[in-house]
Amino acid sequence: MAASTTTAATAADNAGAFWTDAERHLVRFGGDFTPEIIERAAGSHVYTADGRKILDFTSGQMSAVLGHSHPAIVETVRRQIGTLDHLFSGMLSRPVVDLARRLAGTLPEPLRKVLLLTTGAESNEAALRMAKLVTGKHEVVSFARSWHGMTQAAASATYSAGRRGYGPGAPGNFAIPAPNAYRPDFTAPDGSLDWRRQLDFSFDLIDAQSTGSLAACLVEPILSSGGIIEPPPGYFAALRDKCRERGMLLIVDEAQTGLCRTGTWYAFERDGIVPDILTLSKTLGAGLPLAAVVTSEEIEQAAHERGFLFFTTHAADPLVAAVGNTVLDVLAEEGLDERARTLGSFLRKGLEEIAGRRPVVGDIRGRGLLAGVELVRDRETKEGSDVLGARVTRRCLELGLHMNIVQLPGMGGVLRMAPPLTASEDEIAEGLAILDRAVADASAAV
Repeated sequence: MAASTTTAATAADNAGAFWTDAERHLVRFGGDFTPEIIERAAGSHVYTADGRKILDFTSGQMSAVLGHSHPAIVETVRRQIGTLDHLFSGMLSRPVVDLARRLAGTLPEPLRKVLLLTTGAESNEAALRMAKLVTGKHEVVSFARSWHGMTQAAASATYSAGRRGYGPGAPGNFAIPAPNAYRPDFTAPDGSLDWRRQLDFSFDLIDAQSTGSLAACLVEPILSSGGIIEPPPGYFAALRDKCRERGMLLIVDEAQTGLCRTGTWYAFERDGIVPDILTLSKTLGAGLPLAAVVTSEEIEQAAHERGFLFFTTHAADPLVAAVGNTVLDVLAEEGLDERARTLGSFLRKGLEEIAGRRPVVGDIRGRGLLAGVELVRDRETKEGSDVLGARVTRRCLELGLHMNIVQLPGMGGVLRMAPPLTASEDEIAEGLAILDRAVADASAAV
């Protein structure tokens, strides 16, 4: 008994020292840290220093599509780091060329040219740089609830947060309304979103503001940080046409939606379009820092002739490229696009059942294993509640489920879920049960 008490006291002292050091030395970079010390992670769970097992419905940072510490990824990292980890960026290795070839093989023509980088912000930065160079223009259009990264050009095209207090962004950046079917701003006679009229109006405003230098439109197929907003079918085809009319390149950012997350290899497939430039990150490395820009031979050639420069320390690194090849192996061998559709249907059905019991659930949206739940005070008025969202998220964590809430003013009532594609049906059911209880507990307290 005494030994057990001593061990507990030592653990408490260690935890206290940990949080003291964290408070003293860490820069806070986006909200509060989760109040848990994470010791390890495996599959769909993370494990805390005090022995708690937490179901991870965020896949890390919406990235670990194969779950944590997938055996194939672990084996690849062990093998590759012992043979070839990092090179001068102008040197090539087999994992890099193999990944470029295989990635192109998952995509429609003419997407064949690949640049391998590290993060989503970096891939968007490179894509915008390429688009500006090729078109000879500089203006960029994005959704008003977008999130494309925190580096200069990517941040200038990000409107959901992070703009105040940093001075001017890159010149020539414009926002258009996100087509939110749950909260329509342009309505048809039946009250539904009239997205065609909204899109026409948006580009009338863009044309009025443009200096005639429209280079690109950078968009997410599902706006995740914006609240899991999915533009309706037909929207992206119409947007592509708006771009073509103005000589703009269409850049699609599939950081969170690419590589089977939504039930198809790429979310843009639903809309029957092919972007001029595609950016990938998060899911490509399954949690490791790997990103890509994919474009056509024509655009790449034009960029090269104009002296395209995006030379970074970790471009074309062999270690993460080898991981990317393993990710493609597992996705194909285990049919994870189909699994995302099947588990996504199971998740959505469970969320709809919760909505039937809990009137604070206003809307359920998303595709495959990327789901959003908007919580409201009143279904008729659709009055949102940041407080309710925060309470549900906190209660979920207490009960053993980690979910991500859109931590932006006025959007704190939207819960984001992105379980690993390797999750079991039982794990999805467990998460649903915890969420149901958390919603009930939190709504009773409001």
